[in-house]
Amino acid sequence: MIKDAKPGAVRAKLSPPAARPRTAEGKVVVIGGGLGGLSCAIHLAAKGCRVTLLEKEPELGGKLQRVEEAGYRFDNGPSTMTMQPVFDAVFTAAGRRREDYLTFHPLDPIARNSFHDGTVVEVTPDASVMEEQIAAYSPEDARNYRAFMEESRRLYRLAEREFLSGLMLNWRDKLRPSLLSGFCRIKPLTSMERTLRRYFRHPHTLAMFGRYATYVGSAPQQAPSIFNMMAHVESGLGVFAVQGGTYSIVEAFGRLASELGVDIRTGVEARRIVSENGRAVSVDTDEGVFRADAVVVNADPLSARLKLLPEDRLQTAAAERKLERLEPSVAGFVLLLGVCEDYGLLRHHNVFFPEHYAREFDDLFRRRQLPEQPAIYVCRSGGDATRRSLFVLVNAPACREGLNYEAIKEDYAAAIVSSLEQRGLHGLGRAIQPERGGFSRILTPDDLERRTGAWRGTIYGASSNRFSQAFFRFPSRDRDVRGLWYVGGSTHPGGGTPIVTMGGRLVAERLIGEELGLQRS
Repeated sequence: MIKDAKPGAVRAKLSPPAARPRTAEGKVVVIGGGLGGLSCAIHLAAKGCRVTLLEKEPELGGKLQRVEEAGYRFDNGPSTMTMQPVFDAVFTAAGRRREDYLTFHPLDPIARNSFHDGTVVEVTPDASVMEEQIAAYSPEDARNYRAFMEESRRLYRLAEREFLSGLMLNWRDKLRPSLLSGFCRIKPLTSMERTLRRYFRHPHTLAMFGRYATYVGSAPQQAPSIFNMMAHVESGLGVFAVQGGTYSIVEAFGRLASELGVDIRTGVEARRIVSENGRAVSVDTDEGVFRADAVVVNADPLSARLKLLPEDRLQTAAAERKLERLEPSVAGFVLLLGVCEDYGLLRHHNVFFPEHYAREFDDLFRRRQLPEQPAIYVCRSGGDATRRSLFVLVNAPACREGLNYEAIKEDYAAAIVSSLEQRGLHGLGRAIQPERGGFSRILTPDDLERRTGAWRGTIYGASSNRFSQAFFRFPSRDRDVRGLWYVGGSTHPGGGTPIVTMGGRLVAERLIGEELGLQRS
């Protein structure tokens, strides 16, 4: 699709690239066409690098894909879009305007939170409305809402300045005085839940804001308090919908990359990264060898290193044992449901909380089983007046020996549908039957692992439940092979669509400066 585009036909309608007095020289191969890989390729090409992007799937997007079947369209993967300026900056770096490629619409309300007792809180940027909704069940929590949001804003500003602004490749990066000062100010050994309990007491409020831990695949009882910043990211900075669906971001990035001269090869699988004298020099694929001065891997490095690097270096039992010591993030159990009903109670983003939300994290991280009573996330996509596409997500444990998703998926999916029917989506089971014009598909962590190479089928690689895994992600530059870099949710600065997009830029900047001999201008 994207590789067949004719960039010359669209370039004339767009703003010309900004002047670039200094350009990089060198050829870079990017393995993987997720948002991180596309962002990295765009920033490299904008600086003059010759970039080839290899994607083994027929379409770009990585974990973010579009599914069209039986008259329904689904965005399968990330659905909550935040931090719009991060996406704008990708186009600005190439001298383009995001508005010529993508249209964003702010959401208000941001999300509808439904609790087991019938309480509903619709998250909105309007603090007064939030206070009023919370006060309906907890006046004390309502009085503390603004103070918590100020704390969330403070944590975001710290993270933006100290943790999201650069890579941590060496001890000089990690021992920056401002970074050390920032660590002290965020209290990295304090959990999200402990901070939340300074402001709130009611289980509904604790669940509503504690759920942000799952945005990094973790548990609020263990993840560091810094991730309370997500409340500000959503309510303070805003959440937006994308015209045409979230996959439109992938299409826009692919179009921009093509215009900049990136050679996009879909359906081409990398088999091995070849190194000479300790430096990556080429990528061996099922369609031949691609020479390179540097290689960027936009795939989960926890799996990719074992697959792509020479056996005598890393594909050893010792390396696999090291991976086993890492705690994986949550995975996702997904239902794609097509219904011929509107279900007017649904907003774009919806969360149905169980009575005892904390038990979900015991199931996920201690028992390592599917939650018996999970929180259920539902994203209602657009559609015509009679056909709606529902993306349904339940947090699931990482793939492991003894956990047979194929054997249990039908029963678990039926239980999720039944739970949603009890929470107001009456007749959902009938509405998805094909003979009634409906549609359903089940996607498990096994499917994600097969399609994207995600380590143990996880969404974010390693969890952020531990200090080292939260603040020191997998290195963005390989420690053994020079010229080999990594982007994506498993590496710094972390997961989430805007964060991996930002990570692609950070890797491109450091790669140009340290591998291709040009410092950032």
